Amino acid sequence: MEMISERQHGFTKGKSHLTHLVAFNNRMDKGRATDVIYLDFCKAFDMVPHNNLASKLELYGFDGWTVRLVGNRMDDCIQGVIVNGSISKWKLFADDTTLSGIDDSFQGRDVIQRDLDRLEEWAHVNLMKVNKAKCKLLHMGWGDPQYQYRLGDELVESSPADKNVGIPVDEKLDMCRQCVLAAKKAHHILVCIKSSVTSRSREGILPLYSALLRPHLEYCAQLWGPQDKRGIDLLELV
Repeated sequence: MEMISERQHGFTKGKSHLTHLVAFNNRMDKGRATDVIYLDFCKAFDMVPHNNLASKLELYGFDGWTVRLVGNRMDDCIQGVIVNGSISKWKLFADDTTLSGIDDSFQGRDVIQRDLDRLEEWAHVNLMKVNKAKCKLLHMGWGDPQYQYRLGDELVESSPADKNVGIPVDEKLDMCRQCVLAAKKAHHILVCIKSSVTSRSREGILPLYSALLRPHLEYCAQLWGPQDKRGIDLLELV
């Protein structure tokens, strides 16, 4: 019995945000009109009935120890980092997902709407709630008819762009905005380092640069790395 879809990349061995974005772009970069709906659940880890989840895990054949482990994890669904006794800001796990489909025919649009109807019904049965105010619809591809979809009684708001695991995505799959945002964030971090650290020695600055700045420049850079001189020069100025 297949429990995890091959399109699931989070918390999956051998997959990551990068593999998700590459697979997403490959699906979108076909030239066909495609609609992508970014969905958000209201406090998913707080609202999901833990007893129901445990029952489903047992149904799928998970042993008692694993079921209890997941239950304990759900009770404290926050994470942080502790370094030398200092604790970072606690954060909730992500509770969003995406739904997409080809939108160049009535049949394709009907499939997308039926999937949204099934999602709404599933959320109701499982005592979950979709945060409709945060759900966004992105029209992509040539000749998209700009069809509007419903979640329950409400239309899903259209948007020219949204973020996919932290990377801005627009209807043209243009990554220039991510390049600008990465450079801006990096410059901000450099200013903080210069204002907080008096030493300008290589031994003092390099570890801070590697730990605090490089992750922002290298996060999924295989996907959005600039190909034009303007973008390359922008990042090289950091």
